[in-house]
Amino acid sequence: MNRRTLERHLQELDGFADPQVAFEQYPTPADIAAHVVHLAAVQGDLSRPVVDLGSGTGLLALGAALAGAPAVVGVELDADALTTARENTRRLDTPTAPAWVRGDATRLPLRLDGVTVFSNPPFGAQRGNEHADRAFLRTAAAVADVSYTIHNAGSRAFVDSFAADHAGEVTHAFAAAFDVDRQFDFHTDDRRTIETEVFRIEW
Repeated sequence: MNRRTLERHLQELDGFADPQVAFEQYPTPADIAAHVVHLAAVQGDLSRPVVDLGSGTGLLALGAALAGAPAVVGVELDADALTTARENTRRLDTPTAPAWVRGDATRLPLRLDGVTVFSNPPFGAQRGNEHADRAFLRTAAAVADVSYTIHNAGSRAFVDSFAADHAGEVTHAFAAAFDVDRQFDFHTDDRRTIETEVFRIEW
């Protein structure tokens, strides 16, 4: 499946019905999800099982399923988000049906090894939640052969250092404009674009 077709399918899926600010629940834009999944396909990273850490409503996991990953698991703590992910699954004809697991992606409730990890983790923008993405990277380092994660712009030095400290290496990095619609009381704009960076790490 080409990138544009993948993006078109993902654009049809529902986002968070009641996003939780504590979890920094911002839906992954379809264009970014399609880019990540397409890059993973080109790199041969969809030949192994895919695990989406903090899968939310399932865009990255469902993108992997649409692109033909042999097995896909989405791990998400929020039960409402998982309900939406299951509803989104029913709207797509995927070669692989993702398994949805309720649990903390930073303390995995299942044993995994040698997988490809996708994750749009919390950026740690909320007070008391600083460096939240570090815990997701730590999980990726423990279970993945390769990971794709989305971070705030300006994270390259941190991600490079973290990867090096855990026997990993950043092989690809690209900037991505992450559009966020107004969904919390503290938002002042109807839509704002956040500059982010996506990293592929071999562990």
